[in-house]
Amino acid sequence: MQEISVIIPNYNGMAYLDGVLSGLECQTVKNFEVILVDNGSGDGSCAFVAASYPWVRLIEFPENFGFCKAVNEGIKASRAPYVLLLNNDIEVTRDFIEQMLQGIRRHPKAFSGAARMIQFHDRDRLDDAGNYYCALGWAFARGKGKNIHTYEKEEKIFASCAGAAIYRKDIFEKIGYFDEEHFAYLEDLDVGYRARINGYENWYFPLAKVYHVGSGTSGSRYNQFKIRYSSRNNVYLIYKNMPLLQIVLNLPFLVIGFGIKILFFGLKGFGREYLAGIKNGFQISRRDRKVAFRVKNLPHYLEIQMELWINMFRRLRG
Repeated sequence: MQEISVIIPNYNGMAYLDGVLSGLECQTVKNFEVILVDNGSGDGSCAFVAASYPWVRLIEFPENFGFCKAVNEGIKASRAPYVLLLNNDIEVTRDFIEQMLQGIRRHPKAFSGAARMIQFHDRDRLDDAGNYYCALGWAFARGKGKNIHTYEKEEKIFASCAGAAIYRKDIFEKIGYFDEEHFAYLEDLDVGYRARINGYENWYFPLAKVYHVGSGTSGSRYNQFKIRYSSRNNVYLIYKNMPLLQIVLNLPFLVIGFGIKILFFGLKGFGREYLAGIKNGFQISRRDRKVAFRVKNLPHYLEIQMELWINMFRRLRG
């Protein structure tokens, strides 16, 4: 039986596929499978993979159903106890899978483990050393743009960036898969948040290194699609994961945080898209999607709340 399933979602990413797949061919461990889930690409991605990497299992969608549905189908089709999600615009180091496996095995309560993501075009700079969320309603990648020699310690984080992360498959079956309402953006924070509510942990494994191009599918750091979906999903994430009392407790911070973002994106010419996303976020926030509050999880909520406050200062400190 294979020990780990590597799942790569793809949408018109043929320019990057040779880089990620050739790196997987040279891993120090061999007991893994690779599943590429294609979201209706029109650039010949599937034909290229079938001809050049016949050992890759292909799942082909007729159209773009989004990141969440793609990875969910990959997870359900996987045949291993661990699943490793990998963006198509990533290149891996030779011992990447080995380091990810060793890392998650060290922590029996871990739901996920995040890789050390390094900027592809500036390899002296980090891209992501764990995802965080704060009381201002801001999600952020720890270490982004910082010197490569920062964040070299293995430690607990708020959530793992699904661009390069390992997960225990059986925990997905307990807490639910990626929420397909997200389509894309903040879905990894949402599932990591749900895991935390249920008492599981998320870890950062600095010895598991990858090089990330960034925006390989969306095309740029700021665009209408990304801004609208990010603000929409942020409202949804708060409603879904926070009990009412916690929302009230954080409301002053959230008003400030969203207000700053409205001003920021307004100055960049994207204010309308950001506000439209907020409106849409309220529209999709329905009671039947809210994580049910359970008294047994109260200690986990309290721990999360303390982190939301601490992360606010961590974010403002830069």
